[in-house]
Amino acid sequence: MKIQYFIKLVILSAFVIALIAPFTFMKPEHTIVPAVAVKVEKIEKIEKVVKIAPVVKVKIIEQPLHNVKIPDFASIRDVKTKKREFFKYIYPSVEEENRNLLKLRAEVSVMIEAVFLEDNLLDEQQLLLSRLIKKYKVSNKYSPLQQLNELLLRIDVVPIELVLVQAANESAWGTSRFAKVGLNFFGMWCYKKGCGMVPGGRDTGAKHEVAAFRSIEHGVQRYLHNINTNNAYSVFRTIRGQLRAQEQPLSPQILATGLLRYSIRGIDYVLEITEMIRHNQVYFDELVVKPIAI
Repeated sequence: MKIQYFIKLVILSAFVIALIAPFTFMKPEHTIVPAVAVKVEKIEKIEKVVKIAPVVKVKIIEQPLHNVKIPDFASIRDVKTKKREFFKYIYPSVEEENRNLLKLRAEVSVMIEAVFLEDNLLDEQQLLLSRLIKKYKVSNKYSPLQQLNELLLRIDVVPIELVLVQAANESAWGTSRFAKVGLNFFGMWCYKKGCGMVPGGRDTGAKHEVAAFRSIEHGVQRYLHNINTNNAYSVFRTIRGQLRAQEQPLSPQILATGLLRYSIRGIDYVLEITEMIRHNQVYFDELVVKPIAI
């Protein structure tokens, strides 16, 4: 009897332990959450409440490097009106500087005739010759007659039509940054620090700037002087000299072929310029553009 009682007691005890055991190994209802998880949850909640504003790039308005008030060509929506206004704006400065070049050219012609006839130059003529030789970069190794003939090649006009379409092409019809900020309608460079505007896409290590001018007249003068002195445009001057020698009009389309080195686009640039001259002839006629006198 005692044995049977003991067995029953053991079985009962085992049964009770079997019932209690699963609850003994259960996880507490409230578990401990790691601190990192709590921080992430808080951040997520904050982000839901507070929306982070996107970063807005502030456009810096570049101040003009001149005191000239130029038309707002970008605001002119009608293409024909924009072209007409642009050409009218540039034209007077080109015409004036071309007239100045023709007057100076006439003085050089007088000196050539004097030297050819073995006459002595007047003192003021000699001073003018010295100044022109330096300004137009003529070699001092040449004889006086050679110097004067070289000056005659360099001191000459550029057809107004050609100047106007180059200005339109290089300045995007007066809307470019360089035209508005620096009155540079011809894309001319300079190489002294602070001489103009730093191009946005300038290569690392490059030091050139886009030149800035104090007036439209100043910019046109520099453009014409560049064409008349830069070695890159010697072909242009040779073509112009040949047209003069043959007493032919200075055709802007023919002379445009001498600007092959004005742009890295080369022949494509020349073709574009000649097409612009043809396409915009109606506006030149309105300006009463006449063939340059010989």
